[in-house]
Amino acid sequence: MFNPQNLWRERFSAFSKETGSYLRYIFNGHLVIVVLFLLGTAAFYYQEWIDTLQPDFPAAWVTALILAAVLTYSPIQTFLTEADKIFLLPLETKLADYFRKSRIFSLSLQSYLLLLILAVLMPLHVKVHGADFKSFFILLLVVVLIKMVNIMIRWKVLHFIESSTKLTDSVIRFSVNAVLLYFLFSGAHLVFTAIPAVILGLLYVYYKKQTKDKGLKWEQLIEDEERRMNGFYRVANLFTDVPKLRDRTKRRRWLDWLVNIVPYRQDLTFSQLYLRTFARAGDYFGLFVRLTFIGGAALYFLTYGPGQILIALLFIYLTGFQLLPLWNHHENKLWINLYPLSEKVRKKSYTTLLFTILTVQSALFAAIVLLKGDWFFGLLLLAAGIAFSLFFVYFYSQRKLKS
Repeated sequence: MFNPQNLWRERFSAFSKETGSYLRYIFNGHLVIVVLFLLGTAAFYYQEWIDTLQPDFPAAWVTALILAAVLTYSPIQTFLTEADKIFLLPLETKLADYFRKSRIFSLSLQSYLLLLILAVLMPLHVKVHGADFKSFFILLLVVVLIKMVNIMIRWKVLHFIESSTKLTDSVIRFSVNAVLLYFLFSGAHLVFTAIPAVILGLLYVYYKKQTKDKGLKWEQLIEDEERRMNGFYRVANLFTDVPKLRDRTKRRRWLDWLVNIVPYRQDLTFSQLYLRTFARAGDYFGLFVRLTFIGGAALYFLTYGPGQILIALLFIYLTGFQLLPLWNHHENKLWINLYPLSEKVRKKSYTTLLFTILTVQSALFAAIVLLKGDWFFGLLLLAAGIAFSLFFVYFYSQRKLKS
């Protein structure tokens, strides 16, 4: 006889075993040391910035908008697989307890993230509003309760197939969450805080009535689950081979000029392949953009010259390290072995592309420092970035380039 509780335990056990095996590699990697260093540096400058704030700083709005974004984004981990839309679909009416456990697990996981973010924002709240750190646990409890309501609403919205409904829901919940949190952190009267809280409750009642006769959208739930796991596999792939990683290819028309830079010549076949893979496959281009943006923001606010160079080199290293899997991206495709080109040509194409990417990033970082008027450290950063890129590509990465 079918037992949804046993199914949940089996799925959760498989998920824990799967992620645990990869987390062991992730936390043993030297990349974690670099990330911890970056976090420590960010914490130091964040505290210095906190000390300079005046009482008129809009701390309540800053805190409310950041937390509202985290509260609004409420994915629900269901552990569904492709085969479930065939074998579990007829049992949908018996899976209420299974999905209830999914929502509880998602709430627990996301509450830990809320704990970390609130801990970061708490010094800002204390500095500007003169609050007591003892109120942290009360605020955390309230924020977790709001998160619970958001997850309940999100679950009902997942019964709709229309993307416009999901977008409208996200916009409404973000607005209500932001207002509610603003009243909460600004110390407004309880009546004002209760109004958006009631609106959030009414929103849940509305979606509950609207989805009373609607069934689950299994394909969407499975696709969302695969996307989340694929994101985790992509991170794990930086530290070890992940056979289950499924790459997605996305046509980015606005990057056509980039892929057309390399001319069509036989000796540049692998150059074409790796450049197009970087621009369109997986999340390589997205990683480059995000790390460049975050590193650039850090350089803009950092004023200590040697610290700027160190931060830039760290982000260049992170970018290069996360682009190393690009070398093995087509490893399991037999057709690339049909190219009448040697392995030496393939390696040259890859290293040239990687060096070009890291050099462009170095130039962008240097441009940010130069725009601040610091010509000496700007030029020094450019020279150091190019030198580090040469070392990373032609020395450090060579042992990673396995045929």
